[in-house]
Amino acid sequence: MRVAVIVTTYNRPDALAAVLDGYAAQSDTGFELIVADDGSTADTAELLQRFAARAPFSVSHVWQEDQGFRAAAVRNKAAAKTEAQYIVFSDGDCVPSRTFVHQHRRLAEHGWFLSGNRVLLSPALTNRVLAEHLPIQDWTWPQWAQARGAGDVNRLVPLLRLPDGAWRRRHAHEWMGAKTCNLSLWREDLLKVNGLDESYSGWGLEDSDLVIRLLHAGVRHKNARFAAPVFHLWHAENDRMRLPANQKRLDELIHTKRVAAAIGIDRYLADAHA
Repeated sequence: MRVAVIVTTYNRPDALAAVLDGYAAQSDTGFELIVADDGSTADTAELLQRFAARAPFSVSHVWQEDQGFRAAAVRNKAAAKTEAQYIVFSDGDCVPSRTFVHQHRRLAEHGWFLSGNRVLLSPALTNRVLAEHLPIQDWTWPQWAQARGAGDVNRLVPLLRLPDGAWRRRHAHEWMGAKTCNLSLWREDLLKVNGLDESYSGWGLEDSDLVIRLLHAGVRHKNARFAAPVFHLWHAENDRMRLPANQKRLDELIHTKRVAAAIGIDRYLADAHA
């Protein structure tokens, strides 16, 4: 199974560098990495050039002009670029645990999408990770327990490892809580729903929209918690000015059976492989 990991970023090369190091340290390096760049300046491209020269896998950079928060569009462009059978979505401020890719591959199942969870880092620990280049993807339980005791992470429960089983399919029709910082699916299912919906303007809820449309299309929700956590580096809260309008759009979707994104990935597919 060919796997593509798509990581979004915007003008935060220090955080992206930590995330890239996390992918270079994966127990499973049999994947391609696509950085979906929502308009960063040249220092991000330079970082990726240096990283690609030493990475144990293929690295691509998909860039779009900075016109405000357009994560849905750049994720669609990145997904259109790959021919991998399976896609893992994450963010450029989420350091993957060392077996992150392995676990998404292991738990993948036709007819299901996976959603995992995250551990939130404090501003102080985030600053240390970035300044001291701490390899948190390799931290042991005692190190995480010490960080929890110091108030530098919000919880330890996501670090538990549980096997696959029927319990992972218990909430097959649940959409709440699934986020594109830790979500994977078959590319054919992403195309079935026409990717993410670029109708959403600004930050918020485009990932919930994707998950609801997947459920409408008959793709069910499988739980990847207690298997594939990411470590979310702290950042200031995004501008939520457009959130009420996005919430209205999502509420309307919930009361329909619509499957396809109004403005989606189909607009990029022909050019991506021309």
